[in-house]
Amino acid sequence: MYGRQSRAVVLSGCSGGGKSTVLEHLAAHGYRTVDEPGRRIVRQELRTGGHALPWEDADRFARACIDLARWDCEDVVADRWTFFDRGLVDADTALRHYAGRSACSIEELQSYHARVFMTPPWPELYAADDERQLGLDEAVSEYGRLLRRYDELGYSVTVLPKVGVAERAELILAELGLRG
Repeated sequence: MYGRQSRAVVLSGCSGGGKSTVLEHLAAHGYRTVDEPGRRIVRQELRTGGHALPWEDADRFARACIDLARWDCEDVVADRWTFFDRGLVDADTALRHYAGRSACSIEELQSYHARVFMTPPWPELYAADDERQLGLDEAVSEYGRLLRRYDELGYSVTVLPKVGVAERAELILAELGLRG
């Protein structure tokens, strides 16, 4: 793993808050991005008829997210900035919520860059779909759990303002010293 000055940066926050859109913007500008483990698992499970879905077996889903997030971390090149749509902290926080236990070590959970970026609840953007079936109230509760957990783990949290995608991406890059 990498340590607090890692170039592995997490974008977390409220479901439907615009994380994926910001990451698409960063990818279009040459940065490496890693898609959200949960979305990838849900797509696979829906395609294959599997049951590791948050609305069917939340414990199994969270454990699968942890496994995939671990693999994502191992796949990162240490000298290249990489932006993650969620990561181990998010998956482990879900497992703690659904099953009352953690599956990750503190070292794993603190392996990302010390600054994490959070998208707040943004009801005007939020939309449920086949892959995101939780309601906005549940997404807001999840956001609160994630804020607390990142804080407990000693991350410096920047809550992104509700502005355009390019402005959000520029704020992230500026806070990381990648601009100006």
